[in-house]
Amino acid sequence: MTPDISQVNRAKHGRPVHHWRRDLVELAALFTAVAAADGVANLIGHGPDGPALLVISAIVLAATAGFHTWWARRHGHAPPAEHTGARPAAEPRSSGPSPETDPSDQEVDAASTLWRMRTTVRDEPGSLAALCMALAGRRVDILSLQTHPLADGTVDEFLLRAPRALAAAEITRAVSLAGGASTWIERADAHDLVDAPTRVLGLAARTALDTAELPLALRQLLGRCTIRSLPARPVGGGRGPEPVPVEGVLEDTVMRLRAPEGGVLTVERPYLPFTPTEFARARALVELDSRLGPRIPRGHDVLTLPEGNDIAVRRVDTGDLAEARAMHERCSKRTLGMRYHGPVGDADRYLKHLLSPRFGRTLAAQTPSGRIVGLGHLLWDGDETEVALLIEDDWQRRGIGAELLGRLVTMAVEAGCESVYAVTQASNTGMVAAMRGLGLPLDYQIEEGTLVITARLDAAPAAARPPYDVSEQRLGGAARRD
Repeated sequence: MTPDISQVNRAKHGRPVHHWRRDLVELAALFTAVAAADGVANLIGHGPDGPALLVISAIVLAATAGFHTWWARRHGHAPPAEHTGARPAAEPRSSGPSPETDPSDQEVDAASTLWRMRTTVRDEPGSLAALCMALAGRRVDILSLQTHPLADGTVDEFLLRAPRALAAAEITRAVSLAGGASTWIERADAHDLVDAPTRVLGLAARTALDTAELPLALRQLLGRCTIRSLPARPVGGGRGPEPVPVEGVLEDTVMRLRAPEGGVLTVERPYLPFTPTEFARARALVELDSRLGPRIPRGHDVLTLPEGNDIAVRRVDTGDLAEARAMHERCSKRTLGMRYHGPVGDADRYLKHLLSPRFGRTLAAQTPSGRIVGLGHLLWDGDETEVALLIEDDWQRRGIGAELLGRLVTMAVEAGCESVYAVTQASNTGMVAAMRGLGLPLDYQIEEGTLVITARLDAAPAAARPPYDVSEQRLGGAARRD
């Protein structure tokens, strides 16, 4: 039955809808009151107790008026009857505060926290609606939602804005009562407000420009995870990892993908299983990297040393292996020993691994004739990051190592690394001085003559500024980009 349009309009604007039954009741009450008044008037006029009855009549009329007022208010604020089929319209949104709004409610809305939450729900109608209602009941706003279908359910990933006073445990408890299982939640930030397709396209563009971006892109795509690239032939010899099929392998919290150079790329996230959707996205990024082949951004910066010599700083890879080995031959045994902490004869075997963009980024300091006189490495070590320097003997103490280290640290900051560490010897005063020159908080650990210096990149705002911006003061010359 379709409701009367006039009734719907009155209900929409907050006015009560009057029905003919109520009008009939009020009319009957009016006639009854008139008859009672006539009887009372005759009784008072012809009886000895007239004044007393008059007072009683006044009290009864006052009580009747009060009852009528209460009845009208109660039904005037009641919701429309369900059988009418009319659905109350949503309250209009207002940009300004309402006179009836409690100021404390506005303060709660302003003080909010972003959360990333993932939970598994049954694959049946109404399960997601129940979850959304549970969150709405605690004033939690859903900013975005991604669904990951599974064989026996669906993993829903939310970006939530919740009142700051609402703890994570309360959110997960509400989700559990609404049917969610295996719930995981962590703090989010403004970067998570970017929708998933935009984020994936951005990561693909970064990977297409630079081979070294693949591990970082996977980490940003999948969240906190440990990524290891295992070469098909280990540097020190021995048996390599078991080969994986072209389509890769997904095992709960571990995925293994075939690396483009023939090795194995392992991604591990022990606290949260990977979904088939995440596995497909990761596999697509690795396939894109494989199809494009080895590549690094070209271009270089030219620096002028205090004595007037020009030095170029650029990215290098395995294509520069011959020049890097030539620099090794010009270095003294002491310099190579401080860098590689082992037999000097093994140094050349590590170069191909160090220069590969699969394992990090390498910067080289190069003379105008093309001779490499310094190497700086930024190496992805699982979920940690290592920095290492090697400067040819005749070019030491000129600020080249500090220049390379500053640029490597800036790359680590841009990659979202929380810290970098350098493994050296306590007698390597040049490396110690370069690390101290970063102006970052440092931690020192010494074991059997080996010194590990860790710089915390997230502990000081200075890390956000490229340390090599002051190259003119440090090197005593000018820097220009060619």
